This record gives sequence, structure tokens and C-alpha cells, in this order.
Amino acid sequence: MAIAFPYAVAGNSVTVRWNLPRASLLRTPVAARDKGYTKFLWGCALSSSSNYGKSLLGPRNFFERSIPVNRNTNRRMGFCRCATIEEIEAEKSMIESEAKDRMEKTIETIRGNFNAVRTGRASPAMLDRVEVEYYGTPVSLKSIAQISTPDGSSLLVQPFDKSCLKDIEKAIVKSDLDVTPNNDGEVIRLNIPPLTSERRKDLLKIVAKQAEEGKVAIRNIRRDAIKAYEKLEKEKKLSEDNVKDLSSDLQKVTDGYVKKIDSIYKQKEKELMTV
Repeated sequence: MAIAFPYAVAGNSVTVRWNLPRASLLRTPVAARDKGYTKFLWGCALSSSSNYGKSLLGPRNFFERSIPVNRNTNRRMGFCRCATIEEIEAEKSMIESEAKDRMEKTIETIRGNFNAVRTGRASPAMLDRVEVEYYGTPVSLKSIAQISTPDGSSLLVQPFDKSCLKDIEKAIVKSDLDVTPNNDGEVIRLNIPPLTSERRKDLLKIVAKQAEEGKVAIRNIRRDAIKAYEKLEKEKKLSEDNVKDLSSDLQKVTDGYVKKIDSIYKQKEKELMTV
């Protein structure tokens, strides 16, 4: 049985005609004839395409099927560049490095806050957060003066420029150190009074709050890093297992920094409780 495949294109479909005897069509099972076909025409002249079929194959001697085709042959072709293993490793390292740097800065901030809390013993670190208006610009006290401890209950502030003695005195009074500066025109002396038991309890609460805020900051840094890993997973640069392993490693780093905070806090607590 010979089959011919003349076709005509109209709109977004192509009409294919098979040159088959009608008797063969009638003998073909209905399921086989109908499966997947858009339509069958038993030689009916309904349009110009059917006239084409008549002239080519003869009347009532064909059936046709309309097949959708994609006529957009001018579609642009693009290229997708995949990230290399080295680039993915660099992104992973950058996320981990940034997280560790932020955690280190958090530890430094906590140490600075703890040093600013006055204990019963004199320490130059007590003045770390004192800022002085020096010629209209706020600067750190330790950058314009030398600070020493003649004994365990006093501090000595000797400015490099004596003209700023009054500015230094004013800054110390405004601070939360709760000490009275003694300015003799050459240096400033600070007598550190002993802490009362009530004051020690108040300071312990302040330090404990600062320690807890530090832990929250560390955990937030971990959360941001995990989100960065998950973004790489969505970009198909990391697998789900990779993200789980990296998150587990990051949790260990986080736990280490939380332990550092606990250690710093215990040390400060001991200083505050020492009479």
C-alpha cells in the first residue's frame, strides 16, 4: 500500500494528506484511525486545501491530519556559562570567611563593652569608650593622652596637649564611670571608689545582658551564612547534602564563639565579685 505525504501549511499547523484507498480506511480499526488525530476528512471538499487534495489525489481518496508546528524559526540562540569548581569553592570560602570576621568583631565589641564596666580595681581599659571633643572633633581619650595606674585604686591621665585638659575633664564627668576627676593643671587623677554590693549586682546584670546580646548576634551571623549557602543551592551550585555539611561545620564555629563569650563573661563576673 503506497503512502504519499503532500502537505500544506496554514497558520500554525501543517496539513498532511495520506493517499489511501477508502476501503483500507474502512478496514482500519476505529481506535487506530482516531488515536492522536486532530481530524479525518473522507474526501470532503470543505476548503481550498481540500481542493488541493482533489486535484492531487482525486476525489474522495484521501484523509488528512492537521499537525501543530512551531513557525518561530528565527528564535535567538543563547549560551549559558556554568560556574567552575574553583569559583564555587571561592564563594563558599568567602561566605565562611565573612561569617568568621563578623563573629570576631562581635567578640571585640563585647570585650570593649565589658572593659567599660567599672570594677573595684582601677584599669586603663575603663576609659576606652570615653570620647573627647578635640578642636571640634570627637576623638578617643587614649589617642590624645597617656593613661596609667599608679596603684590599684586610681588612674592618671596625662594629655599630650595640656590645652585640652578641661575638655578631657568634661568628657570624664559626662561618662557613666561615676568618678570625679581631679585636674591640677598638669594631669588628671581619678580615684576609683570601691563598689558596693548593690552596685556589683547591678553591674552583673548589665554584663549578663551584654553577653546574651553578643550570643544573639553570633547566631544571627550563622543564620545569614546559611541563607547564603541556600542561595547557592537554588543556583544549582551546591547540593542539598553540601549545604547540610556546611551548615554543620558552621554550627561548630558558632558554638566555639558562643563559648568564647561565656569565658569572657565569667572572667568579668569574677572581677566584679572580687572585693
